[in-house]
Amino acid sequence: MSDVANRILVTGACGQLGAELVAALREKHGWKNVIASDIYPSTDLMQKDGIYIKLDVLNKKKLSYTMSHLGIKQVYHLAAVLSAKGEQNPLPAWELNMQGLVNVLDVAREKKIKRVFWPSSIAVFGPQSFRAACTQNAVLDPMTMYGISKMAGEYWCRYYYERFGVDVRSIRYPGLISHAANPGGGTTDYAVDIFHAAVESGQYECYLKENTGLPMMYMPDAIRATMELMEISADNLTIRTSYNLAAINFTPKELAAEIGKHIPSFKVLYTPDGRQDIADSWPSSIDDRFARHEWGWRPKFKLGDMVSDMLCHLRKEVYA
Repeated sequence: MSDVANRILVTGACGQLGAELVAALREKHGWKNVIASDIYPSTDLMQKDGIYIKLDVLNKKKLSYTMSHLGIKQVYHLAAVLSAKGEQNPLPAWELNMQGLVNVLDVAREKKIKRVFWPSSIAVFGPQSFRAACTQNAVLDPMTMYGISKMAGEYWCRYYYERFGVDVRSIRYPGLISHAANPGGGTTDYAVDIFHAAVESGQYECYLKENTGLPMMYMPDAIRATMELMEISADNLTIRTSYNLAAINFTPKELAAEIGKHIPSFKVLYTPDGRQDIADSWPSSIDDRFARHEWGWRPKFKLGDMVSDMLCHLRKEVYA
């Protein structure tokens, strides 16, 4: 076992964010010091780049034993059910999203874990929030079980910080776009699916209206933001619920047009479904001035940069 003071556990490591975050953390801290975990049984593939363990965050006893036995000092708690899947089975989604977080926070309190990261989402906003440039302190008005759990989770994080001194840090992620992991059941996942369809078949059926603007972020920026937040001194931070975070804003039509610059024959058919109502309840852009001021956040990828990089990776790694 490593004696490194910052040994890290990542829950939900098989998800869209987890897969790339684990790789980035291992590059920085060494593969022995970053333990990946999820509810799936271990395989040779999961173990090839480092330690992976099967772990259900709803099992608090096993969670506590794991943290003690492995000498965990930091936790990135990513295990969750996302927005669209959460609407299909709201009560199980609530149980995982809420009880899983409370278990992690309580074990962190008991074991004196140095630092905890937990992702929130723009899903905490809703019709009564600002539609454009939604501010850090805007009204939280979630319209989905996912958003409700994230709103409640933000206040659990603040409670455990103020009541017990657990150093919990959080980001309200916009829609995340990645070439390295499959979509996880979120409303913004059209912005991942569309790239696969463009490369594979040259056409895509989009479940949102063409002019539905949403805040988005390319995964390399999301990973960098997460690690920057976790490395900054606690003295710099004033937000103990969750930080607004922004990068790029676009509509399905604008994204399709940018892809069309690389694949001129690409066609999109728009057939909105129930996910349109979820998207309509969210802001089209986010004001993240607190993140920029308090820990120096700046995105690197603009729309054109992201599209070029996504298509390059998919052509080389998935559809070669």
